[in-house]
Amino acid sequence: MTAERPTLPTDITPETYVGHIRRALQPLADPAAAAQMRAYMRDQFPFLGIPTPARRRALRALPTVPWRDREWVAVAQLLWREPEREYRYAAADLLRKYAARFDATRIAPILALAQSEPWWDTVDSLAVTIGTVIARERKTDADAQACADAWLGHDSPWVRRVAMLHQLGWRLETDEARLFRYARTLAPETDFFIRKAIGWALRDYANWNPDAVSAFLAAHRYSLSALTLREAGRHLQA
Repeated sequence: MTAERPTLPTDITPETYVGHIRRALQPLADPAAAAQMRAYMRDQFPFLGIPTPARRRALRALPTVPWRDREWVAVAQLLWREPEREYRYAAADLLRKYAARFDATRIAPILALAQSEPWWDTVDSLAVTIGTVIARERKTDADAQACADAWLGHDSPWVRRVAMLHQLGWRLETDEARLFRYARTLAPETDFFIRKAIGWALRDYANWNPDAVSAFLAAHRYSLSALTLREAGRHLQA
């Protein structure tokens, strides 16, 4: 039988918990791997050089903390200040792990993280976390998705990408009309990551309602980009 992880004292703070994360990750740093990771990300960000499986194993070994939501967002905000990208990946993983506990008040600070040195590697995980929160809120608030509607016109393409992707994993709970409206709204954009996001969101829903997505693609094949059509139709029968 696997022994349970110890629980840290109840008076632990987000700052001290981030210290535990630093001590767990820093011994795993690999400068050679860090250089490769940085090159893969177009030399935009520094890295420790820790592959995802090793990073997640190290963090799983940390003691548990009896927090609900506010403290986890604070931990993520602190980790976002660290220069190396792995700390942001750790933050994104923690937010996804505890997303089901968050209420709507946590959406704004998480969306703010998505706008801090944004790239797909952090934005996409945060989009799923935000979507989890919205899905939970939607059970008691019919207007819970209205915030995502506003993001469609945001100046940042990464926030618009969050809007397009926030229903990933919702399966047949997806708001189909909203999904298709977002796709039509963003279709004129030339940004690679927006076009990719439209296709990805449609493909995800096609796993559960292929007929609806096929009909949408057929009706809008001249307004959607080739990239979007290719991504959306990847698993659909010709």
